[in-house]
Amino acid sequence: MPPLGAQKAVLFVLLGLPLGLLGWDVWGELAEPGSTLGPDPQEAMLHRLGTWGLRFLLLTLAVSPLARLLRRPELVRLRRQVGLWAFAYVLAHFTVYLTLLAGLDPTVLLGDVYKRPYITVGLGALLALVPLAVTSTRGWQRRLGRRWKALHRLIHPAAIAAWIHLLWLSKASYQDAIVYGLVLAALFGERIAFALRRRAAKAAR
Repeated sequence: MPPLGAQKAVLFVLLGLPLGLLGWDVWGELAEPGSTLGPDPQEAMLHRLGTWGLRFLLLTLAVSPLARLLRRPELVRLRRQVGLWAFAYVLAHFTVYLTLLAGLDPTVLLGDVYKRPYITVGLGALLALVPLAVTSTRGWQRRLGRRWKALHRLIHPAAIAAWIHLLWLSKASYQDAIVYGLVLAALFGERIAFALRRRAAKAAR
């Protein structure tokens, strides 16, 4: 396999590509309104950032199962980068909502949080990811010790909340929500199966 540094460089480019393409479309939209982002550019930006945020959250959860399936434990070292990109997309998704839709008005935000449950649960997903991003470094891992793993299990409720956010705001079709929900269930199922196998192996010793 390529060196870890090369793997991280390639992964960085791949994970940043959707953001770069969105930036290109925004540039085109500014040059010629309605040409790249459709009749509602703000909603298009919001949707694309949120979709990629959820996808990368699922990819973060998939790193460990893939490492076990492929018998490549070194792949786990890429998980931090994927997780940080997932947080970046989710944060950008919220930033677009806060600036372009809510107009940086806290009363609008509070009103939406109160009246629209899908925004409440989406904000919950973001808030759950904040401490994971802050403590993602090796220094924090050393400081927190065993508590670090317990803290980073917050990615599980964060991913569930992100999926519920998508489910509740789906209107015309639930197809995407169903597909992502099945992927999430499969990832959780693999984790449960792995934990049970490891517990059984310890008991047999």
